[in-house]
Amino acid sequence: MATRILGPTGGRRRRRLLLLLPLAALAALVLGLTAASGSIDSASGFEGDDGNLITNGATDWNSFAPVNYLPSPSTTPTRTADKVVSGFTFKGLEDWQATTSDNGFAGGTKQDKNCASVIGTKAPNKDDLKRIYIAHNTGSDGHIYLELAWVRIPQNTTSASAHVGFEFNQGTTPCSSPTNPGGLVQRTAGDLLIVYDFAGSTSTPILTVRKWVASGTCEISSDTAPCWGPAQDLTSSGFAVAKVNVGSTASDALTPPALNSTTGASTTSTLGDSEFGEATVDLSGAGIFDNTKCTSFGQAEGVSRSSGNSGQAAMEDLVGPGKISITNCGKIVVKKVTVPSPDPTDTSFSYSLTGDNPPNTGAAGTGTTALPKSFSLKNGGSDSTTVFAATDYGVEETVPANWSLTSATCDNNTGTLSGSKISNITVAVDTTTTCTFKNTLQEGAISIHKVDTKGNAVAGASFTATASDGTTVYNFPDTDSSGNACVADLPFDTYTVVETAAPTGYLADANSQQVTVSSAGTCDSGATPAANDFVDVPLSDIQVNFKDGGSGKTSATSITCDNTTGTSDTTAASGWDSSLSVTGIEVNPSPTTVKCTIVIDP
Repeated sequence: MATRILGPTGGRRRRRLLLLLPLAALAALVLGLTAASGSIDSASGFEGDDGNLITNGATDWNSFAPVNYLPSPSTTPTRTADKVVSGFTFKGLEDWQATTSDNGFAGGTKQDKNCASVIGTKAPNKDDLKRIYIAHNTGSDGHIYLELAWVRIPQNTTSASAHVGFEFNQGTTPCSSPTNPGGLVQRTAGDLLIVYDFAGSTSTPILTVRKWVASGTCEISSDTAPCWGPAQDLTSSGFAVAKVNVGSTASDALTPPALNSTTGASTTSTLGDSEFGEATVDLSGAGIFDNTKCTSFGQAEGVSRSSGNSGQAAMEDLVGPGKISITNCGKIVVKKVTVPSPDPTDTSFSYSLTGDNPPNTGAAGTGTTALPKSFSLKNGGSDSTTVFAATDYGVEETVPANWSLTSATCDNNTGTLSGSKISNITVAVDTTTTCTFKNTLQEGAISIHKVDTKGNAVAGASFTATASDGTTVYNFPDTDSSGNACVADLPFDTYTVVETAAPTGYLADANSQQVTVSSAGTCDSGATPAANDFVDVPLSDIQVNFKDGGSGKTSATSITCDNTTGTSDTTAASGWDSSLSVTGIEVNPSPTTVKCTIVIDP
């Protein structure tokens, strides 16, 4: 699903403009724009505020069931599950339960600690998480929605509070501490921490969000950057809804199977009172995603916290981390193919990628390319560009001489081709849209006609056409019984046509002809003819012989023939005293008279 910006009468544009505002200004506006929970559920298409996993019309957690947990079978309860359903991308992360083999943090470790040491520890009952679920999609309003859920072990008391931090990281550089076996990565500016605070006395949790900052104010005033910045209340701002199954059980069809399961298929289990909590967060509405830069989170983990929405809360249990892909951007890939392939001319085709309707130009984006972007491709080449998810992109090709654009299409049935430009290309969130341009080399044909000196057709003559580069040579088939020959599949160019071999009994035409191919054609239709016929001269052989009549007194003192071409030979023919053979006499003009003289002695 793609991020869409409607026209002036579509209510979505006003929501979209919030993304450009700093968070301080945003907080001042939310009083008039607070979204009811129903509107968030409606736009996201997910039931994130009913405190259960059962599908009641829209998508809910059990809509993903069954999922497969991998690896399977496994020796440790740290399996993961992935699935895509109805546009929602799901991630499930399993965790140890009620054991010192569980990953966690040393007592007193605050969330501001980058690359905190991960140890084997048993979390307190209320903080011991079994697993977390994460899902995301693009809603009907074009916003990016994040779905969160946690499941903890059976509780000693139904009033036990729950405090869970969901951390989302952009970087991939692993923490290098030898005491950190947990797979954490170095935090980078813009990383995200969403804290889910549930007080046991109420079924309405509070969600807050903060970003990792490299400089500036920290949530913990006594800390210095880098740190988690000030918290933004998502719940009171109307950008999050949440619920815990207070006073009821919940049926979880995403429950990991036994470790020895060979399929990894999830099973169904019953969760007790206050063991399940869920939430939906409007990342776009909250300004976490905006259209001034690309933001992509590739890793997530869940952390239980000792107390409420305070940066001083100590971290307890660690679930994950796991690989995810949550982004407000996608990719446009432009591919080039030619006919014929490989391209014998090795032509370079120029392109321009544009954002047709600002502000989706990518000019201010991190990880994007300022538009318009120019690039060149040859046959088989491609170009990949990260852009904001939107519906307003265009790619235009500059078609070189001698080529025609025969097709240009984008996958997912997006884009409209007009001339040499595809407009209105839709780029969906976290999706690659590939547009393929196909060009056909404009080729023509050359036809020649072969005759003799009397204008009669000559069959069996061989010809070549040499391109202007002097090295590319095309061979004609031998002339047919009508004296015709044609060669096709010629790129537009000027060719030198020569006869390379005449048929037996003829002298090849020594004259070459320049033929310019500038229009498409085949040997069946539209071939470019040589300006003149090629003329082969017929050849004749003669032999003059002398022999004494029997007296033994006569001899030929000389035998000569005038007005001849060809090759002479004076070897006496068998049975004769003297001979003159002349071969290859050119009969041109026709008729040609040859006079031979024999001088006899005595």
